[in-house]
Amino acid sequence: MLTPLETTLLGIMMMVIMLGMGASLTFRDFLIAFKKPKGVLVGLLCQFGIMPFLGYLLAVVLGLPPALAVGLILMGCMPGGTTSNIFAYFSKGALALSIMMTSVSTLCAVVFVPALIAFYSKLAGVTGEFAIPAANVAQVLVVLLVPTVIGMVLRKANPNVGATVELIGSMLGIFVILFLIVSWVPRNYELLLSTPWYVFFAAIGLGLFGMLLGYSLSRALKQDPNRSRTISLETGIQNGPLAVLIVTLTFTGEMQQQVLLVPVLYSLFIVLSSSAVTVWYRSMATREALARDTAKVALA
Repeated sequence: MLTPLETTLLGIMMMVIMLGMGASLTFRDFLIAFKKPKGVLVGLLCQFGIMPFLGYLLAVVLGLPPALAVGLILMGCMPGGTTSNIFAYFSKGALALSIMMTSVSTLCAVVFVPALIAFYSKLAGVTGEFAIPAANVAQVLVVLLVPTVIGMVLRKANPNVGATVELIGSMLGIFVILFLIVSWVPRNYELLLSTPWYVFFAAIGLGLFGMLLGYSLSRALKQDPNRSRTISLETGIQNGPLAVLIVTLTFTGEMQQQVLLVPVLYSLFIVLSSSAVTVWYRSMATREALARDTAKVALA
């Protein structure tokens, strides 16, 4: 369970992260995305098609109790996080596509996330005190859109200031995850030691299976390997801090701690698993670049 101070700090940090995300965008970016929307649309299909269903499927197959099931479903329904942009950059992916996917999925989340959480929670039999009210989720998402718009205005008014805010927001995404780990894990190590293996499997598997399915669907829909790897990372890397914030604003006491377990575990392990996948994707991108250079030399 997070303390009131930690919950307040998390809310402030989320505001800064969203401000940074907005500062990475211009209104022209959206016009370009609308003119060539296929990559973003494939990404949205992966984000809001694959991940919520995957969260529901893992919860049902593993027989998770209501508190853990709703935490996993919530995590699966989240939009992409700004952390994915950092991993897309280091994997030599299509960074512009990653940023646009994060932004568009966050905007669409206001409509999709409350509806998906309600649908899959009911489908999994999670009702009563463990059900997350759709209005709560929508209110949090609407509030977080405000700093996003402010960030876009800052970028337009002063590109240098916008770039600085973008960098701060992106790095803060990693910091928030570390903050959750440092503040939450030491107080709950006994809970972690008594947590069954299948809970860890669910938290880790959500991200890894999401990346695998995101890549597979992207390739099936005729995206090139580089864009498919980018969509893969964007699919598997959910906005963990946002899920934690929603849990802390919805539940209290022992119930909050139970529901919080999966989002915190996911946030911890997604950094580790994404780092491994990024190294692999980067090596693939390097090999492809070398193959293209060799082909050019052969044709010269």
